[in-house]
Amino acid sequence: MPVLAADAATPRSWSVSTPRQRLMRWLGWLALVALTIFCWRIMTADTIWAFVTDAPKQAADIFGRMVPPRWDYAGRLWLPLWDTINIATLGTLIAVILGTPLAFLAARNTTPSVAFIRPIALFIIVASRSINALIWGLLLVSVLGPGVLAGIIAIALRSIGFVGKLLYEAIEEIDETQVEAVRASGASQAQVMSWGIVPQILPVFATVCVFRWDINIRESTVLGLVGAGGLGLALEASLNTLAWPQVSVILLMILATVVISEWLTARVRKAII
Repeated sequence: MPVLAADAATPRSWSVSTPRQRLMRWLGWLALVALTIFCWRIMTADTIWAFVTDAPKQAADIFGRMVPPRWDYAGRLWLPLWDTINIATLGTLIAVILGTPLAFLAARNTTPSVAFIRPIALFIIVASRSINALIWGLLLVSVLGPGVLAGIIAIALRSIGFVGKLLYEAIEEIDETQVEAVRASGASQAQVMSWGIVPQILPVFATVCVFRWDINIRESTVLGLVGAGGLGLALEASLNTLAWPQVSVILLMILATVVISEWLTARVRKAII
């Protein structure tokens, strides 16, 4: 009995984790810090730190040459701007046309074959998303030659995976009770698709299309750096000739284009939702 009384009088401390868990947590943080230092040393092995310390001075010199912008050069940018918008719009349209059926083939609840067709569709989606638009542009410019066509196809190939992934995830998350209700009424497979599945994913579909178009506006502005047309082509020419006042005008036009596309996207999404 005295032992029990002593035990009852002894205060007990409570902890979220055990000493072993705390030790493992600290070892994990130590390993992360060591890995970060190791990676930093590898990345900076060939760095010339004299250039790094001189970078603020060089940046100030370049920005000083960009002011004032050469406003009369803006008149020559309307056609490249039109090409940029066309690249983004047509590339998005092609991606939606090809990515939508791909999404139905990749979704587990709509694919004709889970064992064969679905893995192929998923592979196409992953392959499209894993390659940047600039890399697609480089490959297509070497095949098709420089121009807007290479930019359109590059944007489309990059966007197919984006559209397909978001749509097939939306298809797999639909309410199956609505689909069963349509099927129970004696509807065909096409009618089940039209009345049971499509209405549920239509808001997601519209949002994905608008959002991808907004992203493609940004990507198409730099595709010209690899010869795929648009404002990027004018930017590359100005950079090669060190025409910094022209560069500032191009950058301001790109900024204005992105801001306007963002505003349009927000308005369309608000109208849809």
